[in-house]
Amino acid sequence: MSQTANFRPVGLASMGLGHYAVINSVWDAARTLLHEWPVDDGEDYFEAVKSCLDAIIGDLPPEEVRASFIRAAQEAGIAVIEAAD
Repeated sequence: MSQTANFRPVGLASMGLGHYAVINSVWDAARTLLHEWPVDDGEDYFEAVKSCLDAIIGDLPPEEVRASFIRAAQEAGIAVIEAAD
């Protein structure tokens, strides 16, 4: 399964991240969580990291990673910008 399938882009804006970012895939989400996230704790953060790993090994659909990633962003106080469908 492609790790970009069913992953609608998610925009992030945060002083903690220091910039605006667009997340387009499971790999983008994992990299952002592990290397650029302003906090490294919180239940939603850990769940998002786990969901990225589960998707990378093929056990979780990308759309579920996206939802988990958005919850982690909200937990961290990062503004989420979603394009209209």
